[in-house]
Amino acid sequence: MTDLPCLRRAALRALCEPDPAAKCALASALHDDFDAFALDPAVQLQEPPGLPGRPARPRLVEPKQVPLRSPFTPAGRAALLHAVAHIEFNAINLALDAVWRFADLPPAFYRDWTRVAAEEALHFSLVREHLHSLGHDYGDFEAHDGLWLMTQRTAGDALARMALVPRTLEARGLDATPPMQEKFRRAGDPRAVEILSVILRDEVGHVAVGNRWYRWLCAQRGLDPIAHYPVLTERYQAPRPRPPFNHAARLAAEFTQAELLALEQQG
Repeated sequence: MTDLPCLRRAALRALCEPDPAAKCALASALHDDFDAFALDPAVQLQEPPGLPGRPARPRLVEPKQVPLRSPFTPAGRAALLHAVAHIEFNAINLALDAVWRFADLPPAFYRDWTRVAAEEALHFSLVREHLHSLGHDYGDFEAHDGLWLMTQRTAGDALARMALVPRTLEARGLDATPPMQEKFRRAGDPRAVEILSVILRDEVGHVAVGNRWYRWLCAQRGLDPIAHYPVLTERYQAPRPRPPFNHAARLAAEFTQAELLALEQQG
């Protein structure tokens, strides 16, 4: 028996934490102190009610109810940055959820997802700091919950989670970020452009993590990754990736040319 604290229990505690700054600190500590934890991959943990921990604001609404945001006014720029902050906050939660929820996976799986959680915490903190410079904070604008809803839908299957959250929903950020950077550039906000460059760089690695573990899990189950992907999108009612795709970023994130061709045909 080991006296080391259980990594997966610690990830669940971080996921339950409602305060964004405290959640970021806990997520970063998981990564920084990874070797100080016992993995205990076989431990079956019970899901507590009320996941994920989150602050009382922002108010969550249907995606269609979130107004369009233009960066060419101060309020619009803050609202668009707030949307990015909300995505990053949810991304911390989904990475922590992968660590605690899925048992009996190799140690590298848990190391990968604690690193992702720490990097998402950095992204959130950078965007929140910039929001502060504009006179706003996280929670000042309405937001939607699409990323977490798919996290909930795929709670029962690690393979579906890898397919439909990092390599589907998060991969959309690879396509959307460069046009968003151009908008901020034209709006005269170089700091937002710089932060988005950090996010895009790291998100390439996060999507690659999803791709690697999706293929690993497919291999474990004797499934063809390309043929099985549309089966999962249909089963879990996931949005189909729509072109135009950022081919360079997606190839860097370990999509194959065959996968990109299949996505083009699906779209």
